[in-house]
Amino acid sequence: MLKPSLQLRIGQQLTMTPQLQQAIRLLQLPALDLQAHVREALETNVMLEAEEEAGPDGMQEAPAVGGADDEPQQTGEYAAQGGTPVDGDRAGEPEVEIADESWADQAAGPSETPWSGDDDRYDDFSDQRGLSLQEQLIEQLQLAHLSAVDLAIARVITDAISDDGYLQDDLENIRASLLPEITASAADVERVLGAVQALEPAGVGARSLGECIALQLRQLDPATPARDLAMRIALEHLDLVAAQQFVLLRRQLRCGESDLEMALALVRSCHPRPGAAMSPDQAEYVIPDVFVRRTEHGWIVEVNPATVPRVRVNQGYANLVSRSPDHAMLRTQLQEARWLMRSLEIRNETLVKVARCIVQRQARFFERGEEAMVPLILKDVAEAVEMHESTISRVTTAKYMHTPRGVYEFRYFFSSHVAAADGTEMSSTAIRAKLRKLIGQESPDSPLSDAKLAEILSGEGIPVARRTVAKYREGMHIAPSNERKRAAARAN
Repeated sequence: MLKPSLQLRIGQQLTMTPQLQQAIRLLQLPALDLQAHVREALETNVMLEAEEEAGPDGMQEAPAVGGADDEPQQTGEYAAQGGTPVDGDRAGEPEVEIADESWADQAAGPSETPWSGDDDRYDDFSDQRGLSLQEQLIEQLQLAHLSAVDLAIARVITDAISDDGYLQDDLENIRASLLPEITASAADVERVLGAVQALEPAGVGARSLGECIALQLRQLDPATPARDLAMRIALEHLDLVAAQQFVLLRRQLRCGESDLEMALALVRSCHPRPGAAMSPDQAEYVIPDVFVRRTEHGWIVEVNPATVPRVRVNQGYANLVSRSPDHAMLRTQLQEARWLMRSLEIRNETLVKVARCIVQRQARFFERGEEAMVPLILKDVAEAVEMHESTISRVTTAKYMHTPRGVYEFRYFFSSHVAAADGTEMSSTAIRAKLRKLIGQESPDSPLSDAKLAEILSGEGIPVARRTVAKYREGMHIAPSNERKRAAARAN
């Protein structure tokens, strides 16, 4: 028989405190999301206030940490950020300066970019999004003089059209969705669909790729050479075109080679996703989190002041709350405000550490370009800054670095490696850059095959298989050698 009993167990458990959860959440937020989060905190927490503008000071450089020609002392501010001076273990690595003062001092002092709810620094780049594809189709239908019933059917049809312009539902489902308000036959729905397909953009409302291309070709002048042949290809033989079975295609169509070339040119001129041109994706603007530039002492890493929240704890309210035993709600908000400030400080410190480590490891990339990229994984950075890989993963996601070579996401500098013949390791990014260079220098009349490219790389001490070359080439959206040769022939 079972008896109840008491057992005593001793163990350790990691508890995710609210402070730790907030720090982790802020660490992975991109710059724009962080700004929105801080604005929301300013609106809901009376203990937080925005910094007041004191004058355009610009980006200020703190004493350098590690130089190329001298050995400046480590500052107290950077020591608080967990920085380490360049020592004997790092003697072989490029030295990187950190042009950044303590984040806590920056947040408590004057700022060139005060935080407030009406920040309009990016108004020049605001995206004025237009009407959606469905809204544009409805506007055209209202001018088509349709009856009330046909207009109602047309509205249901437009709702079933995807952003690419294709009809996603079959006509029977559309007819059933009209019941019981409207009783329409399949012929009625088919007729109204024809009216929708006559709208702009050409090809909208198609149920397949072939029908989409045929709708676009139908709007051409009937006297256009090879127009009817192109419509036959679109409706019946797109699979042969995709497989490049042109001899079989010419045999089935019973046409000459010149007529087939003109028909294929018409087919290729059509847009496979007509709706995409009417409803473009919303633009996403990148705000770099750090700046990297070259000085006489080496590479400088600067935090972008526009991404640093300029907020602080309202000391007036904090002093009043601390002197009063009441106001439990205000004391809670004061604690939350201090947690937020500390979480933002941790985020900035971690960002600086990771950016500095990346620039140190990839200094040859900044000097010579992609071909000098070295292999780098999250574990390497995690060991260098003494953090967990998950933390490095969060801080390198959706964070950007402005460099003399362009704006890159932190993740761009991480890549797998391939063992070279001399025992060293080479980054897959560098191999891709070499492939792109070799293909760019090839003769158009005799392009390099994947096997030849692999042979050339092996001769340079980079043993890669042909299938690896093919994988990298396809990842760069470069056509195979036979297609490149055919394209060069057509261009000539």
